Amino acid sequence: MRSPGYESGIQIHRLEGVDVPIYNIPKTISDCFKFRNKIGLDVALEALREVLRDRRCTREEIRHFAKINRVEKIMQPYMEALSG
Repeated sequence: MRSPGYESGIQIHRLEGVDVPIYNIPKTISDCFKFRNKIGLDVALEALREVLRDRRCTREEIRHFAKINRVEKIMQPYMEALSG
């Protein structure tokens, strides 16, 4: 499976001498919304709320990966609701 949705957002971290690919935070948030029916919308919303509260990434970074994952329109109302 190779697609922009799968390949984007991967960072390589060295753990105990082994290179391990790990998705970055905004990609993980957009994945939560992509798989919201499997993990639950409440989990996706809590992840989004926590990341925005702690300023671990920007809204633009999240929007970028939401667009790649094709969940931008689904996430938009939640992003707007949490903007205030």
